[in-house]
Amino acid sequence: MNKITIEFKKLNENAVTPTFGTEFSAGADLYSVEEEVVIAPGETKFIGTGLATAIPVGTVGLIYARSGLACKKGLAPANKVGVIDSDYRGEIKVALHNHGTEPQTVLKGERVAQMVITPYFAVDYVEVESLSETVRGEGGFGSTGRK
Repeated sequence: MNKITIEFKKLNENAVTPTFGTEFSAGADLYSVEEEVVIAPGETKFIGTGLATAIPVGTVGLIYARSGLACKKGLAPANKVGVIDSDYRGEIKVALHNHGTEPQTVLKGERVAQMVITPYFAVDYVEVESLSETVRGEGGFGSTGRK
């Protein structure tokens, strides 16, 4: 397995170095530096991690929900997947949304999300008069007929 190095800076004395749950975990856990944040049902609050990163050009940090937090507390990133671009140097914050029916509390040191570093393609969009033909064509949602 190829590894890359991600430089990070702690912006807060309570910041925790991202950790991996197992040797082959794709996402590194991010931790809250907030003392205590109560998130009401249907509410979104920004949770600081106290970390800034230098993500290499050609890669992006994608912020995903932690399955335990989402399933047990109903807390997940409000934007479903956060994007940390390689030129961003500010604090990584997680916009946690409470999808449940009860208020939820996030404590300092709690794992609030996971970040996956992945490559992406830089693209140029070119307008054309027509696109190549496919079997599917313009068929949208449910058009493949599979169940």
